[in-house]
This record gives sequence, C-alpha cells and structure tokens, in this order.
Amino acid sequence: MIDIKILNEPLDTASCIGNATDAACGGTASFIGVVRDKTDGRKVVRLEYECYESMALKELAKIAAHAVESWKINNIVIHHRVGVLNVGDVAVIIAVGAAHRAAAFDACRYAIDTLKITVPIWKKEVFENGEVWVSPHA
Repeated sequence: MIDIKILNEPLDTASCIGNATDAACGGTASFIGVVRDKTDGRKVVRLEYECYESMALKELAKIAAHAVESWKINNIVIHHRVGVLNVGDVAVIIAVGAAHRAAAFDACRYAIDTLKITVPIWKKEVFENGEVWVSPHA
C-alpha cells in the first residue's frame, strides 16, 4: 500500500504508522520531521512550506514506487505538511512497513533523503531577526 499526501493541516503520526503496518510486517520504521526551535544558533519563530503540489505528488509517488520495488516493502506512507508551522509541529512523516527491519530502515532513509533533494517543497525559516529560504539539500 502506498499512501502519499500533502496537507495544510496537522499530520497524524499514529494514523501514518498504523497505515504502514499490517499482519505481514515484521517491522515498521518511521521518520518524523519536527520544527526545531533553533537553526545555527538563531531562534526559529516559524517555518513556512510551499510546494508545487501536482509535481510534488508525482515525485513522492516515484519515491514510494522505487522503495517498494527496491526493498520489497509492504507499505509506505509519506505525508508532508505545507503552510505555516510553529516550533514543535510535525512537518513530514514517513512510515515504512516490511517483513524485515533492514528493508524498513533502508527504505525509510531513502525516502526522506530523496524527498529533500527531488520533491518541489520549499521551506522558509522565519527568525526573530529575519528569514531565509533553506536549500533543498539541507
């Protein structure tokens, strides 16, 4: 099962992990990206995410399909939030269910690393004294 979403509302961690798990999965690995309070010593006020949604969904689908094929995983969930996020908010959830833990871990790492490079989702960090668009490779 592949579950891909871009949402302008809080992400549901428990639901994502639950959707990645089934009776054939011996392991589930997840990555949960959360807005932190500082970057390079600067206090973060909020993050603002924007995306080219139709292209982002296509790229996320490619990532998921490659993960399923390469690691023979059972399920993958990739949900990314857009809009204004505050410190502590969840920005991205990736959950992978597989028969064996190694496949789940490897596919999960591949998904987040590839997402940050190829998916047209842009992040602006807003600080107390300015703002900056973040490189997609950060």
